Order: sequence, then structure tokens, then C-alpha cells
Amino acid sequence: MVGYSESKEAVLRRLRRVEGQVRGVTRMVESDTYCIDVLTQVSAATRALQAVALELLGEHLSHCVQDAVAIGGPEADEKIIEARAAIERLVRS
Repeated sequence: MVGYSESKEAVLRRLRRVEGQVRGVTRMVESDTYCIDVLTQVSAATRALQAVALELLGEHLSHCVQDAVAIGGPEADEKIIEARAAIERLVRS
């Protein structure tokens, strides 16, 4: 079971909203909308996608990592390393 199982529908709704935002950006470019307006919408879509990523990361930490740490052993170490790598990727993006 994945960590975001309980919030799956909320995550999917947010992703569909981001998808709509990106389609809107595509329409803006197709209709030659002013650059700054397009960039504003790209920024909004990026922030929305980052919010989804943070939600997923929080769920991962609260469920997958916490459960592995409670059990202990090599799987706990692996989950911590995996979470750290995910955080590093998010910070760099």
C-alpha cells in the first residue's frame, strides 16, 4: 500500500487542475498571448505541481518512512536514503 492511498482522490484532483493549467498555457502560446502573462501561468502551474510533490513527500514520510523506521533494519536505512534523495530533487527543481 502506498503512503498516499488515503489522499489519492485529492492528489488526483490537484493533478487534474495542474493538467488544466498546462493546457491553458498551451492555448495562450497558440494564441500569441503576451510573454509575461504566459510566464505568470507557467509559474502558477509550477507552484501547483510543487504543492502536489510536497503532499506526496509528506505522505511518504508519514507512512512509508515512519513504518520502516519503526520496524528497523536495512529497509529503514533504505527508506531514509530514498526520502533524502527525493527531498534533494525537489529542492533542486
